[in-house]
Amino acid sequence: MESSSENLVKTLLRNPSSIKTKSQAKQLHAQIVKTRGSRSVSLATIILGVYSDLNLLKESLEVFNNFRYVPTKAWKSVVRCYSCNGYFRDSLACFVEMRGWGKLPGSDVFPSVVRACTHLKELRVGESVHGCVIRFGMESDLYTGNALMNMYAKLQVSSHDYHVLDEIPQSDRVYSRRSSLTQDSEIGILRNELIMSEKSHFESLSGRRVKNATGLDSVSKIFQMMPDKDVVSWNTVIGGNVQSGLYEEALERLREMSNAYLKPDCFTLSSVLPVFARHVNVLKGKEIHGYAIRHGFDKDEYIRSSLIDMYATCTRVEDSYRVFNLLSEKDDVSWNSIIAGCVQNGTFVEGLGLFRQMLAANVKPVEVSFSAILPACAHLTTLHLGKQLHAYIIRVGFDQNMYIASSLVDMYAKCGKIMTARWIFDRMDIHDSVSWTAIIMGYALNGHAREATILFENMQHDKIKPNAVAYLAILTACSHAGLVDEGWNYFTSMNRYGVSPELEHYASIADLLGRAGRLMEAYKFINDMPIKPTGSIWATLLSACRVHKNVELAEKVAKEMSTADPGNMGPYLLLSNMYSAAGRWKDASKLRTNMKKKGMRKPPACSWIEVRNQVHAFVSGDTSHPYYDQIHVALRDLYERLKQEGYVPQISEALHDVDEEQKSDLLYTHSERLAIAFGIISTPAGTTIHIIKNLRVCVDCHTAIKFISKIMGRDIIVRDNSRFHHFKDGNCSCGDYW
Repeated sequence: MESSSENLVKTLLRNPSSIKTKSQAKQLHAQIVKTRGSRSVSLATIILGVYSDLNLLKESLEVFNNFRYVPTKAWKSVVRCYSCNGYFRDSLACFVEMRGWGKLPGSDVFPSVVRACTHLKELRVGESVHGCVIRFGMESDLYTGNALMNMYAKLQVSSHDYHVLDEIPQSDRVYSRRSSLTQDSEIGILRNELIMSEKSHFESLSGRRVKNATGLDSVSKIFQMMPDKDVVSWNTVIGGNVQSGLYEEALERLREMSNAYLKPDCFTLSSVLPVFARHVNVLKGKEIHGYAIRHGFDKDEYIRSSLIDMYATCTRVEDSYRVFNLLSEKDDVSWNSIIAGCVQNGTFVEGLGLFRQMLAANVKPVEVSFSAILPACAHLTTLHLGKQLHAYIIRVGFDQNMYIASSLVDMYAKCGKIMTARWIFDRMDIHDSVSWTAIIMGYALNGHAREATILFENMQHDKIKPNAVAYLAILTACSHAGLVDEGWNYFTSMNRYGVSPELEHYASIADLLGRAGRLMEAYKFINDMPIKPTGSIWATLLSACRVHKNVELAEKVAKEMSTADPGNMGPYLLLSNMYSAAGRWKDASKLRTNMKKKGMRKPPACSWIEVRNQVHAFVSGDTSHPYYDQIHVALRDLYERLKQEGYVPQISEALHDVDEEQKSDLLYTHSERLAIAFGIISTPAGTTIHIIKNLRVCVDCHTAIKFISKIMGRDIIVRDNSRFHHFKDGNCSCGDYW
């Protein structure tokens, strides 16, 4: 009579999948050895399969190494187990040796091998495995087809020279049936053996697969040939389309998936949400949101972050915030998504506030966190916070990240620290179009046009094709330096690189011509644009009319601007200032009366200075600052010293109908002068003073600050709404051209 333990062994061997734990597997193994010995190949193969299914690599290899002649099923079990445990190179090595022993692979091993190729980014090896799949007629297998589609979708390039097999360190493998495969110096043999052994079979694909086809072509062809498709199949092809920017095709696949009576899952939804963001179709995005809620997918972290990103891209940051606030648990993905959404939509203060909340919630920032928040520091010119973030980035070793380094270049450049920006740029190992554009725009805004043009040429020598943003940067540099011919040549060269001029590029050329005094040429250029001019383009010409005191043309431009943008008070304000500067007080008064009737209010001129990590704000004529008395004394002293140096107030810049003495008093209490005086009394001698102003620096203040920099021996950096002015020793980086 058979014992109960023998019956249990028989029962488990008939149904090995019923074993769910390591303990159960080991008990079965021990019982088999005890009752039947350890020499049975079939039993050893079964127990190896059990260990492999439970991803128990060490135990699997102990059984595997005891085989004298390894059966096919044992090879397959070890290939799968290596792959499932992340030992992808060993999985491929085992597969190659299995083929070397003449063992035939099957649908139960190919998905693991293809998965290994995908993780190792070994496309050539993967293509050879694909040839092997076709040779053995396994291309119709669902799981093998899904694995192949995933490989081609992720490895979009058809061929490359980089092979991860040469870079991944050798694992401490227990299995080694051929010593040559254990040597890093000979790992290339693995790749060559597999490619050569299946070369002829892969070449048979030529009739079914286009030579040098892209990864997405291969995905589509495999998908079409698959007789059965599950949700994973559809998700892979939809994700591949989205990744390649084929949004209409992705949506069509989604419709086909629905027609095939398959319900989208979390991965499907997180794949298609960026499509609606790209098309700024918030209504469709809300439909997906509703579907996710009805089916309980809104709890998924990827769906949450995709919804936050979708709403933010559609400029619905308030909806992004609602999604974020509904989360019961907020991980780093959701925090980074909402922070990036705020910064992308210009709510920089809110973005910084959320970043502080994330830190307070003990959520550690990751690399993408800094790429998201650094642009906020750049736009708000909060240099002290930017420096703190930079220090943290260095401590955690993120400074080698190309995207973070580009963000640091942009941040320092926009905070007026162009040499620091250049130092970071020069230390980068690799420069992409983003980093090149950041440094070129940095030099442009800081008044170093020649350096910007040199960098633009160097970028092209570095085989980086200039894009629309790079062209905007170089056109800005030319505009701010009066390089009319150079700017025009860059503009006309855009088509050579397949870049179509956009509204911003036309605005830059209009600004370039206007600043150079070629007002009628600029006026004709705007009227002849293939794109309908907006109020902002007319505004650039209107500003130029003010600089060059062409009131007649300004009136025509203001009319065009008010038609293009009826709610904008800019044309009325600029024209009113021009009337005042020309002494046409009645016209100025009439225009301002009309502005009041329309509910338009002039934004007050405001300047900011940061002293000891605290920001101080000043408006023109402001007397509310706690240190106003000291500021007033400092200004009076400065005014007397300026006059001794030859400074003469340009009272035409005082746009009020009062006597000349009052006009002079109004000028010397402009907001930027109040901020500079506070900086002088609050910082040690020789300290650079950084000022930010919300409007354009007036001509008189520009002249006065040049004198102040010389008298006080201070570098003064002023960032107005157009550019940076670096004042030093009585000169400005703009060369009095701004």
